[in-house]
Amino acid sequence: MLRKFALALALTAAPVAAQEVSTFTLGNGMDVVVIEDHRAPVVVHMVWYRRGSADEPVGQSGVAHFLEHLLFKATDTMASGQLSEVVAANGGSDNAFTSYDYTAYFQRVAADRLPLMMQMEADRMRNLKLTQEDIETERQVILEERNQRTENDPNALAREQMMAAQYMNHRYGVPVIGWKHEMEQLSYDDALSFYHLNYSPNNAVLVVAGDVTPGDVHKLAMEYYGPIPMEPALPERLRSEEPPQTAARRLTYVDPRVSQPYLSRSYLAPERDSGAQEKAAALVYLAQMLGGSPFSSVLGVKLQFDTQTAVYSAAGYNGQSLDDTTFALTVVPVPGVTLSEAEAAMDAAIADFMARDIDTDQMERIRTQLRASEIYARDNVEGLANRYGAALAQGLTVQDVQEWPQILETVTPAQIKEVAAEVLDPKRSVTMWVVAAEEDAK
Repeated sequence: MLRKFALALALTAAPVAAQEVSTFTLGNGMDVVVIEDHRAPVVVHMVWYRRGSADEPVGQSGVAHFLEHLLFKATDTMASGQLSEVVAANGGSDNAFTSYDYTAYFQRVAADRLPLMMQMEADRMRNLKLTQEDIETERQVILEERNQRTENDPNALAREQMMAAQYMNHRYGVPVIGWKHEMEQLSYDDALSFYHLNYSPNNAVLVVAGDVTPGDVHKLAMEYYGPIPMEPALPERLRSEEPPQTAARRLTYVDPRVSQPYLSRSYLAPERDSGAQEKAAALVYLAQMLGGSPFSSVLGVKLQFDTQTAVYSAAGYNGQSLDDTTFALTVVPVPGVTLSEAEAAMDAAIADFMARDIDTDQMERIRTQLRASEIYARDNVEGLANRYGAALAQGLTVQDVQEWPQILETVTPAQIKEVAAEVLDPKRSVTMWVVAAEEDAK
């Protein structure tokens, strides 16, 4: 007990200092972020492109993720698969990932291998050499990936339907991996068109974290990325906007593979905006208050313990998004409790929360947990590289990232209540019941 008290006291007293990072921009428009950490002779090298699935042409869903796969094929100087083979031969690891807002590629290697990583990554930024056979082969790979991760998972299919209902006009309503019927039609020209337009230095963020100095990174970046010309025709990042939602939406997803009925509800919610992250910070607290720990959160206490209505409840919010994101609730009722009863209990718990003052003890516990999370995050070099890269690809700045811990620190009960009243509006919601059979939807 004494040790726990000492830890809590230390976390309360410890300030969360801004990250010491260096930034600069190359003449061709490529943004560079350097995070120094000299504890181990290791470096994380990442290139983030400010284009994701929400930036795809209409009718070509999945092309951003498709291209992510294709970038591991041949270039003018490397054979197909050679980049990953070289990374592994040098004792490192590499991978890539695609989201709605960005596509990123990274390697984690010994620090003295950084020049080689830059050389290979710069090569595939502009010199990808695809064949029709690459297209046919990799198209089957992504279709199989969809089969495994989505078609074979009723919960994943249900989430797709819910997102499509939540976003009627914005591309967040289209799955990152793509709709199957459009993935089947992705072509050589689709992939190359997306590549040539979007894979350019003026659309990229280079993040280097680890045992490096800003001067060394600048020199290497100038040598390998500097000669790549910018794309003068790079379009402004314009997206279709979601119209105001003026009516609650409901859907029931039926799949015999569902093992246990449950309900989910999502609300459109503001994202973290550059220079205006206060609402997002308040929503982080709200998610923890409503559905964090089952032993102290509103839904956990009322549904899982007081009324024994649910076996599981949760709330979630991730504000790091280029455009409006969602605030989500999930409840899994106990056997014998209908979804209607579980939903009514959830609504009653939320109404009770809105009618009462914020529990200040609960709020301070959450504040301490968030403070600890921010402090511990500084110890993970790869995590820091991801944090800065994603932020810059989603419209935030280095200053926004550095100010975030302090903004979390200063959230007030009034801010939480204000944002809760704004976001938890039934007219902004989508409620989904997920069941194995129609007769379970009651």
